[in-house]
Amino acid sequence: MPAALTYNLSNKRYNWGYHTEPCANLKFRRLHWPRGKCLGGSSSLNAMVYIRGNAKDYDNWEKKGAKNWSYNSCLPYFKKSTRHHLGENTYRGGTGPLNISRGQKENPLFNAFIEAGQQADYPFTNDLNGFQQEGLGSMDMTIDWKSGIRSNASKVYLTPCKRRKNVNIITSSLVRKIIWENHINSKPRAIGVEVQKENKVEYFYAENEVILSAGAINSPQILMLSGIGFAEELERVGINPIINNENVGYNLQDHIECYVQYACKQPITINPYGTWNPPWKKTAAGIQWFIKGDGICASNQMESGGFIRSNPGVEYPDIQWHFFPGLLVGQLNFGKFHGFQIHAGTMRDKAKGSLHLQTLDPFDVLKIQHSYFSWQQDLESMLAAVRLTVELCEQKSFSPFRGMRQNLTDEILKSDKKLIDFLSKNCESAYHPSCTLAIGKVLDSEFRVKGVEGLRVVDASSMPSIVSGNLNGPTIMLAEKGADLILKNKILEPIKIPVFQNDDWRMIQR
Repeated sequence: MPAALTYNLSNKRYNWGYHTEPCANLKFRRLHWPRGKCLGGSSSLNAMVYIRGNAKDYDNWEKKGAKNWSYNSCLPYFKKSTRHHLGENTYRGGTGPLNISRGQKENPLFNAFIEAGQQADYPFTNDLNGFQQEGLGSMDMTIDWKSGIRSNASKVYLTPCKRRKNVNIITSSLVRKIIWENHINSKPRAIGVEVQKENKVEYFYAENEVILSAGAINSPQILMLSGIGFAEELERVGINPIINNENVGYNLQDHIECYVQYACKQPITINPYGTWNPPWKKTAAGIQWFIKGDGICASNQMESGGFIRSNPGVEYPDIQWHFFPGLLVGQLNFGKFHGFQIHAGTMRDKAKGSLHLQTLDPFDVLKIQHSYFSWQQDLESMLAAVRLTVELCEQKSFSPFRGMRQNLTDEILKSDKKLIDFLSKNCESAYHPSCTLAIGKVLDSEFRVKGVEGLRVVDASSMPSIVSGNLNGPTIMLAEKGADLILKNKILEPIKIPVFQNDDWRMIQR
């Protein structure tokens, strides 16, 4: 049930529930980093927002040496992976496995957000994943529009293949490390994996290649446990390095965001103390979803969003807005009165992090370090993001709904020092770890691990740099192209189409 997404995020059964080390510029708080602990990985836990990022993100990948990863080269695989309920066009797919839908925006707050953007002189865009990312509009969701069910990677890719004779799904098991062939006079060759299931260790061997897709945290962990990484660090925990690569587990990138919150004067938000009173309303909404697959339970409640530039001179959007018609205390708990919030996040921060083994035990969590706000430019972008978000929320379209701003006073907004203090206490991760085995640094442009044979890594860790938006759609695009590369299929021809850029971006912010 899409509306029940917070239950997955807070459930240890489905979530590895990682945390960062204390972050120096965030009052030494440990940020929560949920990761999927089930079939489908984090696509089974995420907020189901489908965003591709900006075309220039991918063009920059190619400029950094990721051959054949320009936007024009990636677009065919974005299209191949998706089936949009509005049908296929130049930018959208219409026959792929991943169901993409848009909400009906039954709550008037969704349209108030979009109208506020136009009142603040931002453009309207009819497709945040199409010609024009910059602006405000409807957000796409990975939700099946017919059934109202989450469209995750497991459901759309794995389930249809379960009965194939060459598919064997083994759950409740942990990959301990890669098995290497004797490599005295040649490159090490991956020939299988060592797996632990309960108290038993088993070995699985590959006829051709080992494909690792354990995510931006666990794929580097498996490589390090297998002897690929920064030799000095591996030796420190007792691992004999076979490949010294100081980039393994480094270059860790993430998105950070701040919630700008307001009370709502009308009882129309999804805060349970209002929406679901009397309790039978909650039961009725659940029954509607079970029977018809629609209604409030069939939405992730992030049906509107936008991308803007923080300042003149920023070439393409570096701030993302998710609008949410509810009020949260922390990240997962609802407040006790009606309200709404905008998640304001910066897209391309310079601050990076790193992952470090603590022991030889594959069950031990990696040490996750991140240097959020260690660059002044990142901090200035977030200061701008918050102030621009407040300006948006105080446009005329929100007047019938806007109550008191929560926590973020005028006094705080007027002072950089006080606002920085507010950010350090309140910013949270957007749950987008990536780039820890980047193409160009650890992998080649076809996902092969440098320095060894027979091993590829295909997941968000392979991104050369983080894209400007949510990561699920781009990761599935990577996997679609990765499948063709692994199978030696003909690579889809690039699609050359125009994309929007503000002509006056050097001089104006909007």
